[in-house]
Amino acid sequence: MTTTASPCPTPPRLAYALTEPGRFVIEINRLLLAHPFLRRARGGDGHPVMVLPGFLGADGSTAALRYYIANWGYDTHGWAMGRNLGLRAEDPEFENRLAERLGTLVRKSGRKVSLVGWSLGGVLARELARACPDHVRQVITLGSPIGGDPKASTIWRVYELATETELHSEELRQRVAQIVQPVPGVPCTAIYSRSDGIVSHQIARERETPLTDNIRVVASHVGLGFSATVLHAIADRLAQDEHDWRPFRRTCWRRIFYA
Repeated sequence: MTTTASPCPTPPRLAYALTEPGRFVIEINRLLLAHPFLRRARGGDGHPVMVLPGFLGADGSTAALRYYIANWGYDTHGWAMGRNLGLRAEDPEFENRLAERLGTLVRKSGRKVSLVGWSLGGVLARELARACPDHVRQVITLGSPIGGDPKASTIWRVYELATETELHSEELRQRVAQIVQPVPGVPCTAIYSRSDGIVSHQIARERETPLTDNIRVVASHVGLGFSATVLHAIADRLAQDEHDWRPFRRTCWRRIFYA
């Protein structure tokens, strides 16, 4: 079911934020139980996939995600850009270096790249696709603030301190106005959780277009990259035909885990 973002997003409930660590432990245990089944989700066509980490994360934080994606039969890569501090005024070449990284993967493989972005990494993945649409096969975001006011998060003050960026600045408002727009010509799937304790589910969804889809799961924010249901959805999305992309099908047992 595809939905649109709320016009008045609010930060996640405090209860969700406080229980993030405990729910993460539960999700790790569930992943261990589901591991034998997830490993069987092979059949990848070998196209390149780049995984972008969340805010303050580096490639090490996406190791589990990349392990499964590689096991499914894809040419999997980290973003190789160090710790994710977002778009910073003191590093104006950041976006150019990220585009160069994407271009290198395309030249080596001769194929378009699928981008999987966790949290802030999803924002960067969509903007990369917007800048280089001919190089991107599809974008998959995990709990990413792509649909509205960035203050609809429980860590927005931490973001301001780490990036030395004021979220109410005119420059950032203009950037957010661009970010919330769908990426033309590139299929984008947003995987989000209503119980996300970091990013409000209201801003983690794509606007409705023929090339967007929203998949709701039950997961913590820090557990999105370790959730068995999220991984299954990613496997389904990556297996989509490059020339015949279709929304996620919620049939039979999937209706129990996805909305």
